[in-house]
Amino acid sequence: MSTPVDNLLEIKNLHTHFFTDEGVVKAVDGVDLAIPRGKTLCVVGESGCGKSVMARSILQVVDRPGRIVEGDILFKPGAGETINLAALDPHSREIRAIRGKDITMIFQEPMSSLSPLYTIGNQIMEAIRWHLPVSKQEARQMTIGALRKVGIPRPDERVDSYTFELSGGMRQRAMIAMALVCEPKLLIADEPTTALDVTTQANILDLIRELQAQMGMSVMFITHDLGVVAEIADEVAVMYLGTVVERGTVQEVFSDPKHPYTRALLRSIPKLSLRNKARLDAIRGMVPHPLNRPGGCSFHTRCNFAQAGICDVIVPPAFTLESGRQVRCLIYDDKQPVSFESFTAADDVQEAIQQPTISDDVMLKVNDLKMHFPITAGFFNRVVGQVKAVDGVSFEIYEGETLGLVGESGCGKTTLGHSIMRLYNPTAGTMTYSKEDGSTVNLAKLSMRDLKHYHREIRMVFQDPYSSLNPRMPVLDIVGESLKVNKLAQGKDLEKQVRDLLGRVGLRPEYIRRYPHAFSGGERQRIGIARALAPNPRLVVADEPVSALDVSVQAQILNLLKDLQAEFGLTYLFIAHDLSVVAHISDRVAVMYVGKIVEYAPTEELFLHPQHPYTEALLSSVLIPDPHARHENRIRLEGDVADPANPPSGCAFHPRCRYAQDRCRTETPQLRETRSGHVTACHYAEELALAGVTVQDNSMPTESI
Repeated sequence: MSTPVDNLLEIKNLHTHFFTDEGVVKAVDGVDLAIPRGKTLCVVGESGCGKSVMARSILQVVDRPGRIVEGDILFKPGAGETINLAALDPHSREIRAIRGKDITMIFQEPMSSLSPLYTIGNQIMEAIRWHLPVSKQEARQMTIGALRKVGIPRPDERVDSYTFELSGGMRQRAMIAMALVCEPKLLIADEPTTALDVTTQANILDLIRELQAQMGMSVMFITHDLGVVAEIADEVAVMYLGTVVERGTVQEVFSDPKHPYTRALLRSIPKLSLRNKARLDAIRGMVPHPLNRPGGCSFHTRCNFAQAGICDVIVPPAFTLESGRQVRCLIYDDKQPVSFESFTAADDVQEAIQQPTISDDVMLKVNDLKMHFPITAGFFNRVVGQVKAVDGVSFEIYEGETLGLVGESGCGKTTLGHSIMRLYNPTAGTMTYSKEDGSTVNLAKLSMRDLKHYHREIRMVFQDPYSSLNPRMPVLDIVGESLKVNKLAQGKDLEKQVRDLLGRVGLRPEYIRRYPHAFSGGERQRIGIARALAPNPRLVVADEPVSALDVSVQAQILNLLKDLQAEFGLTYLFIAHDLSVVAHISDRVAVMYVGKIVEYAPTEELFLHPQHPYTEALLSSVLIPDPHARHENRIRLEGDVADPANPPSGCAFHPRCRYAQDRCRTETPQLRETRSGHVTACHYAEELALAGVTVQDNSMPTESI
């Protein structure tokens, strides 16, 4: 006889609605969940599926005009004690006593959650003194202890720091310290690592896991990153359009997904399959707006296996399988004549990526490029220092290839991309661009007038699809602007070209009169890509083009970039911090640290045989979407990226390097070939036996449904 599960929290038939002028938005529509005591439940799904609203409902902090309209949230803090949180008044003393003490929450962006007007210490002490009868001095000592516990260096000093004085990783650690200082029974973490570098993300996940083990608390972790789920989850709940469509242990869900949506999410992830790269199996379309909820199964409009007259009519209930897993799909209803014979092994044959033709000709050769920004002080703005954002970078990009550029935030990747675009005037160095007729020109020396022509041939796709589009311009003007400015098209011809471009990037041509606010994030990024392609460029600088997107939309954009490269012969400089994405799309990879290239090589060579300790640490932090491949001995990088205004002597990485020796502290290493086609800036590259990644295949379970 199985032992009954000791649940800390049980959610039963929860409905949270928003009452708007346009209608009732059913953000949470009948959710049933349970969080076992001391375990981690990960809730996954695309943006707009109701994950965050469900989590906020637990604490009764749903923004107006939303409110819980039905259901129970049963919190069991102690033996024989049950509190129905859904029945409490959101402003009652009882729920306020639970918030921040028994149940706490950390958010995705600490800058919007922590006040810039008060020190970190004051904000944490306020939470302590609200819930615990302690003196101000005792609260301060508890705060210092909490900061020390979450790994913030010099906590007795940092306690008096303001939010803006901390790095992104330190701010998130401060948020965790505030959430855990009263030793809660349940921690709700809403996308706490999404905006962080891969190394910082790995450290935060390790921290949460260690603190959970020490305190015995339960964790609800909300994310759309399936690598994170595989790394930390005990159980997984998959949400779609306000409903949990599948629930089970992390091993069950990843090895044998039962719902078509779960399966589709797993298939859309870039794998570390370095040799036989397959086209990502993106989910078509997007999550419907809750006001336009489809009839029947809410996923049927995007499901490859939906059957007309059944899936679009019948709302599937939650079926409990023999293993105890739950799934909402009519294939498991013995009473319905639903056949999914098309779910066969043939479905698992993924289309290979159409590989572009890479020339031996160098399109762009960057030599000793420097981009320094002056630091000024005093009434007369006297220059007192330099921020060496790019400090002697050299590399080349071959025609038709994709060069990936990786590194943590603050390493100079975006500044390098902007310098190539000549959005900045380089301090020193050359950027030799080879034109189609074979002649060359140094972009670093061109006047603004001469640059106008080259901005037709070298274009940029920006990271944030929301802030990079003018909200006052329709799509026709946004995409057609470069055509008009360069006198490449006017009038009806311009409109025709814009319509053709929208079709090429997967948007409806009739959208040309719409404004950016009418589009989703993925659609806005497609508009940005269309804008970049408008003047028929040769080189595209893509600065984190998918980091702000859901995994399913990310797959669509990556497929689109590869298709356009093959069709138009484009060359890419692809800037990213997600190494799985870089491995999927890049032919070669360059690693950047504090303004310098420290290593570059062909993608497979670099991922399997890293020669620089920084690269090894980055690869060690990659989260594999496989719960059987969890990192047990991950390399932890202590501290933050060095300050480019005051970089360390010698090798800039030596303060964080576990292999550093005396020579590293005094002598700056130069780039040199350490293996065939593999260039590294490390004194001891040949002597170190550094670990690469474990290659994944692209297969998916075929017996899953």
